[in-house]
Order: sequence, then C-alpha cells, then structure tokens
Amino acid sequence: MRAISGLWRWRHNPLRRATDLAEAWVALGALLLILVVTPFVGALAGGTAQGVLQKSVREQRASRHLVTATVIRKLEGSSLDADPEVTTGRDLRTRVVAGWTAPDGSVHQGSVMASLDTPQPGERFTMWTDQQARPVARPLDPATAATHAVLAGFGAALLAVGLVEGIRRLVVWRMVRRRYARWDQAWDKAGPDWGRTGTGS
Repeated sequence: MRAISGLWRWRHNPLRRATDLAEAWVALGALLLILVVTPFVGALAGGTAQGVLQKSVREQRASRHLVTATVIRKLEGSSLDADPEVTTGRDLRTRVVAGWTAPDGSVHQGSVMASLDTPQPGERFTMWTDQQARPVARPLDPATAATHAVLAGFGAALLAVGLVEGIRRLVVWRMVRRRYARWDQAWDKAGPDWGRTGTGS
C-alpha cells in the first residue's frame, strides 16, 4: 500500500525527484512480486514435496511389514525413550530381547524397542520390519507427509518473500547512496562561495 500511495503522492508534486519516483516503483514492483510470485513458489515447492513424500509413503508401505513379536527378556539397564516418529510423543519404549516371525515364515530374534512400559517374558507387541525381517521405524503416514509438504511450501514462500524484500532494500540502499554522493558533489561545488555576500554578482 505504501508503494501505491507513494506513487500517487509523488505523481504531480513539484518537489518530486527522479530517485523518489524510482524508489516508489521499486517498492511497487516488490509488492507485486510478493503477491504474485511467492504464492506460486510456495505452491510449487509444496507440490514437489508432496509428490516426493507421498512416493516415499507408498514405498515404505510396500517394503515394511507389521509383525507380532514376543518378549524373551528385558535388557538390564534399558531406559524408557520416546519414539521420535510418534506424533503424540506419549508412547514410551523399552529395549528388550524379542523373537518374531517374518512374513516369509522365518523366525528371528534380537534386541528391539518394545512399546511396553513394563515388559514381561511372553508378552506380545507389534513392530515393523523390512524385507529382510530387520526392525525398522514405522512407515510415514500420508497425513504426516502432507503436513510436511504444507510446511515446506509455506517455508519456501517465506524465503521468497525475504529474498524479494532483501533485493528491494539493497536496491533502495544503492539509490540512497548514489543520491548522497550527488549531494556531496553539489555541496563541494557550492561550498567555497556558500554564505558570501554578493556571490554570483
């Protein structure tokens, strides 16, 4: 709005300098870029991130399997940790030695994180494994992927706004420096005679 009002105010003003009008045009151009280009940048970045993340979701869903494991024993000194991929952050996990059967029927055993507060031998829990029956994190869900894509788009739009505003400030700073340099030159020319009676007569 300041750019538009600035252009209107300087339109027929007799004190208008070329640099004043140029600064107003630069501000208006930056405003138009922010209103038109940055939403496009955000939509493009968000759409690209959405495509990549949803592809990752499909690949993880296809390559990871939910199996039921049985606690053999709790590992001594194992502490409770929050699963970093759990959105609520309330599911606590304990490291245990467990056995599980892979989708191909092979039996496996190893140290895993169990979603149990006080695991007892023989207690059952679910866990995710990869194609080789190795424990892996749960696959990314589509809703979380979509949220990340929206955040990526929003962040890209904010970066674009910052870039446009930074360029605008740099251009205006250069204009102001050039104006001050011209003023200094004008004062240097007028300086020796400034304030003398009868100057120019």
